[in-house]
Amino acid sequence: MPDLTTQQQTELEAAAFRRLLKHLRERPDVQNIDLMNLAGFCRNCLANWYQDAADAAGIEMVRQEARQHIYGMPYEEWKAQHQKEATAAQREAFEKKQE
Repeated sequence: MPDLTTQQQTELEAAAFRRLLKHLRERPDVQNIDLMNLAGFCRNCLANWYQDAADAAGIEMVRQEARQHIYGMPYEEWKAQHQKEATAAQREAFEKKQE
């Protein structure tokens, strides 16, 4: 890996994060429970981490603002448009991961 300045590393990480957000916004068919079951995090986790970063930087941000940034729309709107009821298999896989 090339030697990067802190600024270059930050810019690359920010670009990768923006691309991840774009990808998730383009794939609302991928449910949060599927992300949790496969990767151990979901859009809500990203929103929590985003809010944590804001808090660490001294930026006041509430959970709904962080979620709106991650989802690209108000969370309740995203849920109404895209969230499906979890299947029994999805719930079972989620419960097994929690053990």
